Amino acid sequence: MLFASVIGQTEIKSQLTDMVRNNRLSHALLFLGKEGSGGLPMALAFAQYVVCEKVQGKPSDATTSLFGEGPVNAPGTVLTDSCGVCAACTKAAVQVHPDIHFSYPVIPRKPGDKPISTGYIAEWREFLKINPYGNIFDWLQFINAENRQGNITAEECNDILRKLNLKTFESKYKILVMWMPEFLGKEGNKLLKLIEEPPPNTLFILVAENESMILPTILSRCQLVKIPALTNADICQQLIRKAGLSADQAQQLAAISEGNYREALQQLNHAGEDWLHLVREWLNAILKNGPVALSKWIEEISKQGREKQKQFLRYFNHLLEQSVRLHILGPDSEWANSLPVKEKDFILRINKMSDLSQQEAIVEELDKAAYYIERNANAKMLFHALSIKLFHILAEKTRVKPW
Repeated sequence: MLFASVIGQTEIKSQLTDMVRNNRLSHALLFLGKEGSGGLPMALAFAQYVVCEKVQGKPSDATTSLFGEGPVNAPGTVLTDSCGVCAACTKAAVQVHPDIHFSYPVIPRKPGDKPISTGYIAEWREFLKINPYGNIFDWLQFINAENRQGNITAEECNDILRKLNLKTFESKYKILVMWMPEFLGKEGNKLLKLIEEPPPNTLFILVAENESMILPTILSRCQLVKIPALTNADICQQLIRKAGLSADQAQQLAAISEGNYREALQQLNHAGEDWLHLVREWLNAILKNGPVALSKWIEEISKQGREKQKQFLRYFNHLLEQSVRLHILGPDSEWANSLPVKEKDFILRINKMSDLSQQEAIVEELDKAAYYIERNANAKMLFHALSIKLFHILAEKTRVKPW
């Protein structure tokens, strides 16, 4: 995978390539980022960058090593991405490079099995091809785990020790990409000496989402690379380019995905919804059009599935967050002028009819409603109660007691 194929994260890409060019690269890196931020695609792109023949340079003009004796490439050469066309890149792109190894949670295929990642390599390649931004749930469902828990086993650790103590086949460097080290139990201590004193030109890339679940002994031996959540603009551009959405649809999906590209993809089947229009109808029914209009609106929203109802509430929350920013930065700020015209108009109207304390109260009620929807609350009763609460907050300017 090329860095160019990884969504956004320009600063991280520059940081990683600078590490290589300036010989500041640790033997063990931990890519830490929340679901959907692109930690795994970034690791795949970085592994390809390291083994790329043009990045490594030919023997005649490459005078140094990756880990500290001098520049990797010929003097004056600046490569910010792998070439994508050399033999190493073409192999790395489809996960068949013999010097790039992978480790990830797996399950026994049958009782008594002691599974290792290599036994699932065909499924792994297919999964990365169709869903590189997927999470652990997606992966386990892909391999038909059903309700079984995936693990990185002691047998897997033994296999890692064996593979990384072999000589390289084609590249100067051996690389292990371990996805979700959170699933590595105490058996992971087998890898400590290897991580601390690896064979020459060996690189560990761990990709995690939850730092607190990683063995402290492994965590302390890694250089941390934090992968931030994606920006709404990056997700929006990707949805327009890859999914063919209109700018308005892409902006709405990006707004409720909270920097999670996987979540944005999950919501694509609802991309045709005009959430802004739905919020307008709701508030008009609550404050202006009366009980008949409100009952009709609630009847319609209640027919939608839980995921769609949660998506609607998240979008309303997004509008209120933007409203708070507009309160602070002002309607003529550079940030405010970058908002979509329809959203900015709606936010300005919200700001005229409510202050910060009221908006905070509404956000709390929306969060509670989303929580109860996840737990199968009756949609009609929930939206009726929520509508009454919003009326009291907006019309009477008072907080209501918790339900």
